[in-house]
Amino acid sequence: MANTSARTLRLLSLLQTHRLWPGLELAERLGVSERTLRRDIDRLRELGYPVHAGRGLTGGYQLRSGAVMPPLLLDDDEAVAIAVGLRTAAGGTVGGIEDTSLRALAKVVQVMPPRLRRRVDALRAYTVTSPLDGPRVDATALTVIAQACRDDERLTFTYTAPDGEPATRLVEPHRLVSLRRRWYLVAWDLDRADWRVFRLDRLTAPAARGARFRQRELPAADAAAFVEERLGSRPTLWDITVRVHAPAAAVDPVVAVTGGRVEPVDDHSCLLRLQVDAFDWPVLILASVGAEFDVVRPAEFRAYLRDLGGLFVRAGEG
Repeated sequence: MANTSARTLRLLSLLQTHRLWPGLELAERLGVSERTLRRDIDRLRELGYPVHAGRGLTGGYQLRSGAVMPPLLLDDDEAVAIAVGLRTAAGGTVGGIEDTSLRALAKVVQVMPPRLRRRVDALRAYTVTSPLDGPRVDATALTVIAQACRDDERLTFTYTAPDGEPATRLVEPHRLVSLRRRWYLVAWDLDRADWRVFRLDRLTAPAARGARFRQRELPAADAAAFVEERLGSRPTLWDITVRVHAPAAAVDPVVAVTGGRVEPVDDHSCLLRLQVDAFDWPVLILASVGAEFDVVRPAEFRAYLRDLGGLFVRAGEG
């Protein structure tokens, strides 16, 4: 019975690749006769898996969509990805499905082996996420770094600064922060004997060294505040000022997570100041504000909006 159950799970794993499997090839992969394969296929159908059987030279077996959701087999990375996504949704990122996400998360985590549960917990406990943002890096890199944060384990990686060559860095990782559509690592740089913020899209080949350390006190209220402070103090390419025709009290909550500054002009307008390296992020902020505005400076941003607006107008007329 145990062999039959294991073989059925192996068959399901092969069918979940969604390819069309010739019967003979499937039977050879499982080490059984075609007659035994047909019995295993019937067993999967009884469990609710819609396995289609084709006839002729192009025939074979294929798993298709059904009327109900049968159980799934997931590999390690898929299981972690689902659990992390459910945690994010349960936190309110996707409105209206928080309770459902919590119930689904409980079911997934309950059957996870301890090693996978530790990976999920590391990503949750050692990540600080700001609203409206999302990860833009490899999930494996996030996991490696988050586990190093959790275990207080020194980390090495190759880092390319905006104006420099790739260099190997040795750090004591503190927290991951997601801010303004980018991921950052807050860490103590051992070579420079100071706190540093590293952009993960400029970081490659993270690897834990196995050497443990004692966490130092971060010179900020939390990791997110530290990243905000460092980003605000570094030079940027563009200093944008926009007059928004809406009260400051209405604009400030929308841009609070962006690092922008809102200054009241009168009861009906305010100035929005942003320091950025590219114009795409200010466009998204202004779209979120949803009010009329005038560009005070720079002229390049006004020209960028003019070109971008023409693009959307043409799309709407098509």
